[in-house]
Amino acid sequence: MSKPFSRPLSRLSRVVVIAAMAVVCGPVVLVQSAGADVGIAATTFSDEFNGAAGSAVDTRKWNLEVGDNVNNHERQYYTNRTANASMNGQGQLVITARKENPGNYNCWYGRCTHTSARLNTSGKFSQTYGTFEARIKMSHGQGMWPAFWLLGNDIGQVGWPACGEIDVMENIGREPNTVHGTIHGPGYSGSGGIGAAFNGPRFADGFHTFRLEWSPNLLVWKVDGREFQRRTPADLGGRQWVFNKPHFVILNLAVGGYWPGDPDNSTPFPNTLTVDYVRVTN
Repeated sequence: MSKPFSRPLSRLSRVVVIAAMAVVCGPVVLVQSAGADVGIAATTFSDEFNGAAGSAVDTRKWNLEVGDNVNNHERQYYTNRTANASMNGQGQLVITARKENPGNYNCWYGRCTHTSARLNTSGKFSQTYGTFEARIKMSHGQGMWPAFWLLGNDIGQVGWPACGEIDVMENIGREPNTVHGTIHGPGYSGSGGIGAAFNGPRFADGFHTFRLEWSPNLLVWKVDGREFQRRTPADLGGRQWVFNKPHFVILNLAVGGYWPGDPDNSTPFPNTLTVDYVRVTN
């Protein structure tokens, strides 16, 4: 896949929560050796989003980032408000992008025009290898950019893209029937990221499962149980494989940017990304 930019955490300017660079007491970091018995998969992280309607994200599991993103030229300001991320009372998380600026937020381009939410598990959960799966009903419309992805724990030490980024699922609104899976690392990042697209139904019309199966030197992507891509160090042409170390989980809904383009008059707001669950096994 070729796209101008992805969304590395190190590029999120003026964020209040950048947990990847923080020292957090007692983070969960799981590393499975290549010789481990993988016959029985144990759940190492899950969120079923079973809170009451309007309740906040579980901050024992997730950080809520606050700020804008100048490097991708996105339009949203990420907030920690329940207006942008909350439970719907039906066992689902709803991330809502709104055309508003209730807090007089300032973005890279001036006064922000939109708000949304971005969640990560940095300092609270990370893992090397296993399965990472989410069941999601997509946002829709020109300029919308939802994603379910992973970043290397060592981003605060080595930066992006040396930390590694695994995009389990990305979608842009002008491609309602297409999702992308991509890896970014040193020498293959941004528009040079290595990935593939999966074409299916209109992903905003219902829930679909997006799954990464990760083992030593192998990454496999699946949509609704159907494999559409696998990557190994052989795909990198001698460049460094940075995916044998812990990564943390991110969910977000961006508005605009170089890749999706800006929203237009046809884009509906509020616009929602609904997540039924996130589950990780070792």
